[in-house]
Amino acid sequence: MAERSGAELPQFAVAIVGGATAGAEMAGILSRRGVLCVVFEQNPRPYGKIEDGLPRWHVKLRQKEYENILGRLDHPLVHFVPYTKIGRDLSLTELANEWGFTAVVLAHGAWSDRPLPVPGVDQYVNKGLIYQNSFIYWFNHFPEREYAGPRYEVADGTIVVGGGLASIDVMKALQIELVRRALAERGIEVDALDLEHAGIPAALAAHGLTWEGLGLRGATLFYRRRLEDMPLTDIADDADEQRRAKLEATRLKILDKAKEKFCFRVRPQMRPVAALVEDGRLVGLRFQRTRVEGGKAVGVEGGEEDVRAPLVISSIGSIPEEMAGVPLDGQLYRFSDRELGRLEGFPTVFSTGNVVTGKGNIKESRRHSISVATHIVEQYLGLGEGNRDDEVALLEASNAALRARGERLAQWVVARRPLQVAELDRLLAKVRERQVAVGYRTSFAEWIAKVTPPDLA
Repeated sequence: MAERSGAELPQFAVAIVGGATAGAEMAGILSRRGVLCVVFEQNPRPYGKIEDGLPRWHVKLRQKEYENILGRLDHPLVHFVPYTKIGRDLSLTELANEWGFTAVVLAHGAWSDRPLPVPGVDQYVNKGLIYQNSFIYWFNHFPEREYAGPRYEVADGTIVVGGGLASIDVMKALQIELVRRALAERGIEVDALDLEHAGIPAALAAHGLTWEGLGLRGATLFYRRRLEDMPLTDIADDADEQRRAKLEATRLKILDKAKEKFCFRVRPQMRPVAALVEDGRLVGLRFQRTRVEGGKAVGVEGGEEDVRAPLVISSIGSIPEEMAGVPLDGQLYRFSDRELGRLEGFPTVFSTGNVVTGKGNIKESRRHSISVATHIVEQYLGLGEGNRDDEVALLEASNAALRARGERLAQWVVARRPLQVAELDRLLAKVRERQVAVGYRTSFAEWIAKVTPPDLA
């Protein structure tokens, strides 16, 4: 048994559930304070939605965040436990009450799709209906040689239900793949990332073609409110009428640029109300026209329209996965203290990142300057001039809130009772047992090299 000597052994230990942006940030803050961190990651690699939910054309942003995550997790006081999902392999009650951690931090993000509010529609998942998270996961990974996940075929005339930044990403991915495959049929090979950078009209013009000349209908985005209500930039609740009008105009400008560059259509004030089904497959949706009253979309009686489509993608938001023993407040966890993400019934459990906000993308910072908001969002969507170097600034702004929460949690942790050597030994023994069970018998850097696909190294 080890004996404590000065600062040789940590006095506190924290379990962090999720190793991506929020989890790595928390591990970095705590390990710098001398706190032992054990990061439980459901995947082999700790990149979360940076890898699986952020479209792969964000090359520089993804690489920058990969480096940030690796730098924070490759630390002597950080123990990495892959292939371990809390709620499946270990219960939260077990982790919080039996392992001996000073605290547990939930940083596992928002991986579930918000259900499409159409009666009975979920029975047609993969039978004409796809949800956003699965679709973008496929888009990001299908080019890999060893990809073994779900396979999807983009279809001309796809309809998407959504309205936020994530749904614009879905529209882009659809249109890029649709055009790329249409060009391939003409013997023209175009890389998806090059097509995204240039935009569809410019890429086609380079080959003497036009969008109209391809004979494609393209994808259509259906949104339940007005175009200027699409949350492409944030509007503060206390914004006066003049400022609100300017930001609404900014939203329209961003949307127009996206439509022009990627040749998709948008139909506002349309909400889905029923599934159109033939031979056990979803073949479209019945929509109802709406009017906007007090910020809410209210159905117009008699304003129904059946829209047939070969594929429907729902992109109406992401929410945290349900976890046994964790009470819910609607579709989000019920917090006794939202600022620190404290859960009812779990006095040592905290939460951070998208598991608190219920957001599924990294664009969470609130920027109320019109020029800044326009610039950052255009860079994120690939609509601005030049390269995407400023995307890193977007991520840094988003991470600032994570750091503030992490510092508050660190203060809470170091004020607890220090762990005894025997307690620390028992905890580390359980960690090693789990690592061995999932095949983790090496250093963190060696593990990452081992589980990185050859064509991504």
